[in-house]
Amino acid sequence: MARYTGPTTKIARKFREPIYGPDRSFEKKNYPPGMHGNSKRRGKTSEYALQLMEKQKAKYTYGILERQFKNIFYKASRKKGITGEVLLQLIESRLDNVVYRLGIAPSRSAARQLVSHKHIIVNGKVINIPSFQLRPGDIVSIRERSRSLEVIDHSLSGRGMPYSWLEWDGNLMTGKFMTYPERQDIPENIKEQLIVELYSK
Repeated sequence: MARYTGPTTKIARKFREPIYGPDRSFEKKNYPPGMHGNSKRRGKTSEYALQLMEKQKAKYTYGILERQFKNIFYKASRKKGITGEVLLQLIESRLDNVVYRLGIAPSRSAARQLVSHKHIIVNGKVINIPSFQLRPGDIVSIRERSRSLEVIDHSLSGRGMPYSWLEWDGNLMTGKFMTYPERQDIPENIKEQLIVELYSK
């Protein structure tokens, strides 16, 4: 399966949520695409369909492929703690996601591209693997020659509120992965328990 690169609004409408961020097109039509998208006569959704949709929503939100997602789930199931929460913590600690959360990139897909093109440094070393797992204490920074890139400069100028589990130094243009986020600190509307139930079958 290749990574999805098609229309993002279509996917957002499928899940009835703007999973890729603010979207004017989604606001106009926030129901599933297709001629029966806004019909009230749709059949009752099965438990399995709800679980599958929640997993698909998480995959599209974070830009993770099926095999990667399954591997992260099995890794989470072997760790101590609530499996669903650990799953989200592992996903949130991916390098591409942290680059996005720090405000270095305007979206996760842009963050993935920055990492792949060797613009990002972790603990003094260039890392070009978007799925690289960060650990508490790791330092994420931008390569010296990449700091003037328009996409980075524009994204940093519009940074929102920082996350409690991340620390950003604007002078050094470095971020620190402080700790794994608590569930209440992860803003994504994902019902992780449904994903756990799906994989537990």
